[in-house]
Amino acid sequence: MALIEKYHPFTFNLKYFQITISFVMLFLLTIALMFGWFSTRKIREIVIEDFNQQQLMLAKHAASQIENSIELLERELTLLSLSPAIQYSEKPALLNRMNITFLSVKYEGVKEIKFIEAKTGKIYKVMENPNYVIEKCDSEDKKFLKWAALPSNKGEILFSEIVRCPNTPEENPPKLIMKMVTPVWQVSIDESHPVATNLFSGALVFTVDVTYLVGKVAFNIRSGKTGYAWVISNKGIFLYHEEKSFIGQNAFEARKGKKPTIAFTRINEIQREKMLKGEEGKSWYISGWHRGVEGEIKKLIAYAPIRLKEKPEPLIWSIAVVAPISEVEGAIKTIHFQQLILQGIVIVIILSVGLFINFILVTWSNILEKEVAKKTAELRKSEERYRSLIENAEDIIFTANLKGEILSINTFGKNFLNRPELEIIGKSIVEVFVPDGEILMASIKKIFETGESQQVIHKIVVDDKDFWFNTNLRGLKNEKGNIYSVLGISRNITERRKLEEQSYYTEKLAALGTLAAGVAHEINNPIAIILGFTDILLEKVPQGSQEYEILKIIEKHATDTKRIVENLLGFVRHKEHQEQLVNINECVDTVLEIMKNMFVINNIEVRKFLQENISFVKVDPGEIQQVLFNIINNAIYVMKGGGILTVSTKDDGEWVEISISDTGCGIPKEYRHRIFDPFFTTKEVGKGTGLGLWVSYNIVKKYNGIITFVTKTKEESEQTGTTFIVKLPVAKDQTRGTKNA
Repeated sequence: MALIEKYHPFTFNLKYFQITISFVMLFLLTIALMFGWFSTRKIREIVIEDFNQQQLMLAKHAASQIENSIELLERELTLLSLSPAIQYSEKPALLNRMNITFLSVKYEGVKEIKFIEAKTGKIYKVMENPNYVIEKCDSEDKKFLKWAALPSNKGEILFSEIVRCPNTPEENPPKLIMKMVTPVWQVSIDESHPVATNLFSGALVFTVDVTYLVGKVAFNIRSGKTGYAWVISNKGIFLYHEEKSFIGQNAFEARKGKKPTIAFTRINEIQREKMLKGEEGKSWYISGWHRGVEGEIKKLIAYAPIRLKEKPEPLIWSIAVVAPISEVEGAIKTIHFQQLILQGIVIVIILSVGLFINFILVTWSNILEKEVAKKTAELRKSEERYRSLIENAEDIIFTANLKGEILSINTFGKNFLNRPELEIIGKSIVEVFVPDGEILMASIKKIFETGESQQVIHKIVVDDKDFWFNTNLRGLKNEKGNIYSVLGISRNITERRKLEEQSYYTEKLAALGTLAAGVAHEINNPIAIILGFTDILLEKVPQGSQEYEILKIIEKHATDTKRIVENLLGFVRHKEHQEQLVNINECVDTVLEIMKNMFVINNIEVRKFLQENISFVKVDPGEIQQVLFNIINNAIYVMKGGGILTVSTKDDGEWVEISISDTGCGIPKEYRHRIFDPFFTTKEVGKGTGLGLWVSYNIVKKYNGIITFVTKTKEESEQTGTTFIVKLPVAKDQTRGTKNA
């Protein structure tokens, strides 16, 4: 105290000062303890919430996997129903076709495939062992046949009720099966049936082991160390559970049967009000056991819907991921211990630094007064520098009041918005920052209400061009601490956003290429087996017989399929970038061969006019094939219902020109200047990335080429369509070999 009295310039009651310091220290210590208590509770809530959020992600991922398996079965069932061998009951092709499909879907839980023939009432059945069975319809099959015969159900898939497998009624855990049924109509054509009769043929049925289907996903889920997953159907029946005896039981009764002393009210309410209604979420409930440990155990639960179909009535299962709350208690205790240590350090710092700060404040009071004048002068200079920075910054900097009226804006902002100051100052932010001004307005109001800064990512349209900005909004306060206006700093992030989107779609497209290559590789194996056995059978069957002709047809189509798969593998296989002398006609033929099935499916006639002895161009053939694929794929999309695709090439000595024409609707005038922009697409969500023509444009430009288009809409001409023209410079070196077409 003597030291303080010596250096302090003012006279004061030393004892009173001591008491004041003590009260301040006590107050700060109380605040620190209360903060520690509140933060401990908050951390516990955050850790539990984070753990449950991870469980929700697991549940959603598992639901997606099961939905993908169901979609695969639906797709295979539909494809099988479109086979001419099935529709026209061609034996033995019918059973062979069913067996091929069975081999591809049995790992998804399909136990048997049967075709109920409407004309004879016979059932052709394919299963693991024995392979083929032919039998008569039972009552259930007749119901399926009656449903399939209704024209209104054409193209639909019926999901039957889930029941215990009648062949293994005593098995534990029980095997639950479901049947997927689709009508078969004679709508396809082949060499034997060049004209579709459109008559009803029968019904196809997949018998699916539901317990296996969901179990192969749910079995591998582990939340924390001991958490697991379970699945219920739309009727509240357990399709899978770690407690095997629960499978096949009612989810609202099974737990009560095992532990009657516990009410299970909360989990039953979650199942009834959330899960069975197709909602996703997270919560907790009281269980009676967990992995052999019995007693009242609080568990965390996250659940997500498994949507099998939406129309005509939704069919929804639900998967839940659960774990005892004890999984997170260890992490909470560790964090709490660390917080106690930190809190102790804070208390020591408060006690040590508090007195020192008071000493410094008292001792330096005169020095601070002298510094005020100096700092005031520096503040004026700083304000001038600040104003200069604001006016010369390459960000839009503005202020606005509570009504959203702009009070000021820097020079860059006025120039960027391309408006004079009179059209900005005093105007509503909704009018100036079009079209997302309402978002900024809402954030400004929130700042005035809460005082918290806001960050908004929004769009600004200037001269019909879209720009994306990241705007930080902060309240400006007066001497009383009240907010009187809001400062906004908007940074242009358009290029960064485009790069992020480009990276996302590029990774997605690469993944699709990898998936396509994998599927093509898997198809090669059964094709090789088909060709091998066909050769053996051809040696044993006399030429000229009907069996010989059928085998030759099988051999021809299998060989065609093998060639298509090899072309697909060559198209998607990653290769190092390598420029070489390329005959452009070969690239055209390769792409048209790969897309041959797409032309047939979309009823498109291909007309090809390729100049013979065409000059070589020096390019990467894979990249040029990508350009052709993108343009032709767009042409197929716009020719809904069919059309004519014309592909031609010519060589004028300086340029090799590729022309691709369609008979679609043409490109509207308002879109023509944007079709080569990245991420611009007129396709529905999920059917286009907006990268195809942009990638094509950059590939052609890289080789000093030119890509242009000519288009006519119905407003401009009776004959509509679009022609894309790609010109590539002729290679100076033409020594690769002969220039065959």
